Amino acid sequence: MADYDNDFIAEMKKFAETKAGVKGLVDAGLVKLPRIFIQPPERLSKYPVSNDSTLSVPVIDLIGLENEDRKKEIVSKIRQAVEIWGVFQLINHGIPTDIIDSVLEGVKEFVEQPPEVKNADYNSKVFGFYSSATFKQSAAASWRDNFMYTCIDKKLEEKTLPEVCRKPLNEYMVYMFELKDTLSQLLSEALGLCPDYLEKIECMKSVVSLGNYYPGCPEPELALGSQDHSDPCFLTILAQDNVGGLQVLHDNQWVDVPCIQGSLIVNPGDLMQIISNDKFKSVVHRVLAGDVTRTSFACLLTPSAHKNKTWYYEPLKEIISEDNPPKYQPVTAYNYKTYFDTMRVANQATISDIVPSSKNQACDH
Repeated sequence: MADYDNDFIAEMKKFAETKAGVKGLVDAGLVKLPRIFIQPPERLSKYPVSNDSTLSVPVIDLIGLENEDRKKEIVSKIRQAVEIWGVFQLINHGIPTDIIDSVLEGVKEFVEQPPEVKNADYNSKVFGFYSSATFKQSAAASWRDNFMYTCIDKKLEEKTLPEVCRKPLNEYMVYMFELKDTLSQLLSEALGLCPDYLEKIECMKSVVSLGNYYPGCPEPELALGSQDHSDPCFLTILAQDNVGGLQVLHDNQWVDVPCIQGSLIVNPGDLMQIISNDKFKSVVHRVLAGDVTRTSFACLLTPSAHKNKTWYYEPLKEIISEDNPPKYQPVTAYNYKTYFDTMRVANQATISDIVPSSKNQACDH
């Protein structure tokens, strides 16, 4: 992590205290990027951007899922996608395009409200509006505002949502929970397990929702909308608009994720990589800053509330063997997220740095 001088820290604090977010800077007529958003050159150039037109994130079509032979084909494609890429795009998934468009518009309408309206929700514990949430841990802030809403054990608390985005967000979440159940079954089978395996261990029963708003940037080549990271959850389901900018790291090069109308982007998180003993990859990804506004809506699937702090996740006994020994110690979802916040985003540590191999350190739970 780059050294923080006193002026840099003061700029960070001053920005946070405005509670206006990045959108507030844009509205003020910003023409030059503040240094707190300028990414270190080594971070921007660590990996090249692929120019190989044959490299493309897999697209998986759920049409015909009710047919058993077709289902086996879909499971096989998902297995291949998450083993090789750690991500896939999903079409014909059951969430209507107008519902996706509405939730993305809801993100935009919330963030584009006057600051005095948004400030009521700034860093709230129930429904939180945040800006550059990684600034305390990284060498530069991300060019992004976002809100976070948590649904514990599928419970939607409508009254906690701002009115401006309440209806589209709740409508989307109803569909999303149905899709989550479908993906849980398909991923269980892709692991070679019974269809209800992941559902039974309740590893994806709660959802942390992030509405992401990336304003047009005056100097996008110096910034990142979202720094390179993987997700500290079991599974992420992402809806994005048609602006583009999302990239995934594949074979040590950045690959653009194309915008397909009505599609969703699905990627296993770090905890899924842990329980699969590296069979499923948790892909590193980032969002480029651009000269026009981009919106997305991410649902990070996490364990049931009663298991978040108490249940230890580790490579599944059904997967490990003498030839495939466990690569990770047991860890709770809560502890992993804590380690992630303090280590991985800041230092670009690997999962193994956060959860050492059982060969290297004894389990003490």
